[in-house]
Amino acid sequence: MTPNTLPANTGALGSAARRRKSLGYSLALVLSLVCGATSSYGQEATDEDDEIFELGPYIVEGSIRESLIEGLEIKKESFQMVDALVAEDIGKFPDNNVVEALQRVTGVQVTDRASGEVSSVSIRGLSDIATTVNGRNIFTSTGRSVALQDIPASLLYRVDVYKTRSAAEIEQGIAGVIDIKTQRPFYFDGEKTVVAVRGIYQELADSLDPNISALYTNTWELDNGAKFGALINLSYAETNYRDQSVTAGAMVPFWTDEQPDGYVPYQRIFDTAIWTPGLENGLPFDEGSTLTVNGEEYEYVLSRDAVFGNTLDGSRERPAANISLQYAPNEDAEYTFEAFYNGYRAETFNQLHFAFADWWGSLGDDPAANVELYPGTNIVKSRDNVGFPYGFQSGDYFNGKTDSYLYALGGKWNISDKFKLTADLSFQDSVYEGQFFAMRLDRVHSEIDVDFNSASGFPAWNFGEADDLNDPASWNVAQLWDNADKSEGDSMELLIDGDYNLKAGIIDGIKFGLRYDDRGAKFSDRYIDERLGYVPFLGANLADYPDLVYQSTGFFDGRSDLPDSYLVPNAYYTWENHEEVLGWYGLPGLDDPLYALETVFDVNEVTTSAYAVANFKTELGGKNLDGQFGLRYVNVDTDMSFYDSDAGAFTDASVSTDDILPSFTVRYDAADNFRIRFSYGETLRRPGFNDLNPIINYVDDVTGIGYGTASGGNPNLVATTSKNYDLAFEYYMENAGSLHATLFRRDIEGLVVSFRNRVTYEGYDYILSQPDNTSNGELEGVEIGWVYFPKDLPGVLDGFGVQAAYTMLDSIQDIPLTDATGTVIGTESSPFYGVSDSSYSAVLAYEKEKWSSRLSYVWREDWLNNAEAALFANPLGVWRKPQQSLDFQFTYNVSDDFKITLDATNVTDEEYKSYYVYPETHNFGNWLISRTVAIGARYSF
Repeated sequence: MTPNTLPANTGALGSAARRRKSLGYSLALVLSLVCGATSSYGQEATDEDDEIFELGPYIVEGSIRESLIEGLEIKKESFQMVDALVAEDIGKFPDNNVVEALQRVTGVQVTDRASGEVSSVSIRGLSDIATTVNGRNIFTSTGRSVALQDIPASLLYRVDVYKTRSAAEIEQGIAGVIDIKTQRPFYFDGEKTVVAVRGIYQELADSLDPNISALYTNTWELDNGAKFGALINLSYAETNYRDQSVTAGAMVPFWTDEQPDGYVPYQRIFDTAIWTPGLENGLPFDEGSTLTVNGEEYEYVLSRDAVFGNTLDGSRERPAANISLQYAPNEDAEYTFEAFYNGYRAETFNQLHFAFADWWGSLGDDPAANVELYPGTNIVKSRDNVGFPYGFQSGDYFNGKTDSYLYALGGKWNISDKFKLTADLSFQDSVYEGQFFAMRLDRVHSEIDVDFNSASGFPAWNFGEADDLNDPASWNVAQLWDNADKSEGDSMELLIDGDYNLKAGIIDGIKFGLRYDDRGAKFSDRYIDERLGYVPFLGANLADYPDLVYQSTGFFDGRSDLPDSYLVPNAYYTWENHEEVLGWYGLPGLDDPLYALETVFDVNEVTTSAYAVANFKTELGGKNLDGQFGLRYVNVDTDMSFYDSDAGAFTDASVSTDDILPSFTVRYDAADNFRIRFSYGETLRRPGFNDLNPIINYVDDVTGIGYGTASGGNPNLVATTSKNYDLAFEYYMENAGSLHATLFRRDIEGLVVSFRNRVTYEGYDYILSQPDNTSNGELEGVEIGWVYFPKDLPGVLDGFGVQAAYTMLDSIQDIPLTDATGTVIGTESSPFYGVSDSSYSAVLAYEKEKWSSRLSYVWREDWLNNAEAALFANPLGVWRKPQQSLDFQFTYNVSDDFKITLDATNVTDEEYKSYYVYPETHNFGNWLISRTVAIGARYSF
C-alpha cells in the first residue's frame, strides 16, 4: 500500500468475512492432504511421566531426532491434544529459556524479543496460559501464571503444551496449559553428574555473559527391594543487554495556513484532540478534510506531536535450583519431595531523549513551505524550521528482584491391582520488589527539523546548529520521580487423584479427584510525587552538578539521521546517592513515613474443585475407538480488601462463584497409520487481582496534552469462559515423524474490556478507563505440523530432518462503544489483541555421529497489539509489523561425555516496528533487537 492508494478511512481492522473464506479453503486443503496419508504407528503407550521411550536402534541417544520423536510419542498417546518438548540430553534443552524453545511448537506464537531474550508466549493467539511445574499450579508474585523466561532451560526434563483439557486437569487458562517437568532421580540409573558452561555474546551491549548449570543425582538400592534417589540441579544465568528505539509521537490535528480567527498558522488544535467516542480510528486523513468552527469549515492537517527515543542499558541475573528426593519402599508405593527455587535480579538505566514538534509560535515567514504532506492526504510527513520546541532528557533507574519458592511432598500408591491413588501437597511463596528513581533535564531548543518517516524507514530529526545536546550548561535540572512497589503471593495446594481400572461394557476405567488451593495476593506501592501533590522541580543548571552529567552515545546504532549522543542525568549516581539527591529537592530522608509502602490490595482466594472422568473403549468398523468424558465442579471464594488513599481507609468485598465444566474426547484409529481425534471442553480465565480493585487512580498530565488519565478496577468482574472445539487428523510414520492438522474453535464469553469516559476530578479533566465483562468473541483456525526424519538416506543426505509448523487464525470480538458519560451507544468489531492471522516455523536439522546442527526460522504476520492510551485523536489500535527470526545451533561430540556447542539467535539482525492501524502513513515505534552468539561445553560423568 502506498500513500497514493490509501484505503477508505473506515478503519483497517481487516475483513472477517474475507479471512474466513480464505480459512475455509485452507481447511479443505488440509483435509485432503491428511486423509491421504498412509503408514504404521510407532510404539504402544508407556508411562509418559517416568519412561524414556524405546525409539529404535538407528536413533542416536541425546539427538535432535530422539527428542522430537519422544515428543511425538507423548502427543500420540495422550487423550488430550498435547505438544511436548523433550530435552535432547541432560541439561540440554533446545534454547536459552522455555519461551524461546516454545516458538517452534505448532500453534505457539512468541513476541517481545527485547532485553536479550524472548519473553511473551501465546497459544493459538491467546496469552491467558495456566502454568504448572510437575503438575502443580505455579505463579510469580500476584500474577496468575509464572514468568516462563525466569525458568532456565537447563533445569528441564520436558515441557508439555496442553491445547485441550479434560475435566481432570486445572480449569484455568483459556489458551491452554504449559506444564514444566523438572529432572527427578528415578529418571536415571545410578549416579550421574553433568556440568554445562556457556558464554553468550550480546552484540548491541558488546557483552559476554555466563550461563552455568550443574546436576548431580544418584539412586541407591536398599534392603527388601526399596530404593532411594536424590538429585540437585543448579543454574545461574547473567545477561547484559542494550535495547534502543525511536518513535514518532501521536498524530494530532493542526490548522493549515488558512486558520480560523483567534489562531495562528499551523497551530495545534487542542480542543478537538481530546478523546471522544467515534475517534477510535482517528480523524479523517483525506486531502482537504475539515473541522467546523463557528459554523464554518476549515481544513486541518494531521501531524505528530513529538519524536523520542531511548537507549536502555540493563543487566539481569537468574539463579535457580531444584532438589528432588524420591523413596520407593516397594513396587506399590513411591514418595517424592521437591523444592524448587527461581530468582530474578534486574537493574536498568534508561536514557530517554524527547522533543516536542508541535510548537506553532515561530514557523518563519512562509510556514506552508516547511510542511511536506503525503500525496493525496492531509498527513504531515516532515516539518522544517519548527522554532523553539520544548524538549527533555531523562535518566531513569530501575531495579527489581523476585524470589519464588515451591515445596512439595507427593505420593503414589497401588492400593490394589485395580486402584491407584496419588496425593500431592505443595506450598508456594513468591515476592517481587521494584524501585524506580528518575530525574529529568529540560530546555527549549532553537528549532527542530523532523521527518516522521524518513527514507531509512525510521523517524529522523536534528536541531539547530547552536543546539549542542552535550553541553551541560544548556540544560536545566528539572523533575524527580521516586516510586517503589512490592507484590507478594503465596499458596497452599492439595491434590488427590484416584484411578480405578473399572471394566464395565465400553467403560475402560474411571478417574476422580479433588483440588484445594488457598491463594493469597498482596500488592503495595508508593509514589512520592502523588503524596506531595506535585512533581518536584529543582530548576538548577546541570553545569552546577557535574556528578549528574552522563553522555549517552551510539544512539540508535547510527541507523537513521539522528543526534548521535546526548546528555541525561546519571541514573547510577542518583540511585547510589539517593538521600543526597532527595535533599537537593527539599524532600525528607528515606526513613520518613512518606517513603513507606502502602497496601493497595490484599486478596485471599480459595478454590475447591472436584472432578470425575471415565475412559471408554470400543471398536467401529473393526478399528479402535476410545476416549474420555467427564465433569469438573469449581467453587471460588474471594475475599478482597482495597486501600483508598484519598479516604485513608480500606474497602472490603467478598465474592463466591461456582462453575461446572464438562469435557469430552474421542480418538478413532481410522487406519493403521491414521488417527482422528475430537475434543470438547470448557475452560475459564479468572480476572487479575488488580482488575478487581474499585479504587480509581488518577495520573496527572505529564506531556502537556491538557488532561490526564485515570484507571480503576471492578470488584464485580467474573471469570471469562470459553467453549473449546478441536478436530485433529494425525498421521504417524514409524520412528520417522508425523504429519498432523487440527481445526479448532473457541467461543469466548465475558471478555474483559475497558469502558472509557471523561471525568472531572478536583477540577481537572481525566479519561477514565474501567474493566467489565461486556465483550464476547470467537477465535477459530487451523494448525499444521510436520516432523520427518527419513532413515537410510543415501550418502551425505543421511541425517537430514525437518520440523515445520503453520498456524492460521481468525478472531473477532465485539467491543462496546460509550459516550462521554459511559453509556453504551453501540459496538465495534475488532480482532483479538495479540493474534496474528498466520505464523509459521521451519527447522532444518542435520545429524551425524559426531555432530548435529539445526537452522530454524520463525515468522508471524502483523497483529493488533494493544489499544493506545485515550489521549489523542490518532487511531487507538497499535499494530506490530511482521516479525521473524533466524537461529542456528551446532553441537560437536568430542566424546560420549564431552560436547561443545555453538548457538546464534537473530542471525539476520532484525528490526521490529509498530504502527497505528495504517502501516504506510501512521508509523509508530521502532526497536533494535540484539544478535547473540554463544559458545558452550557440557561434560557428564
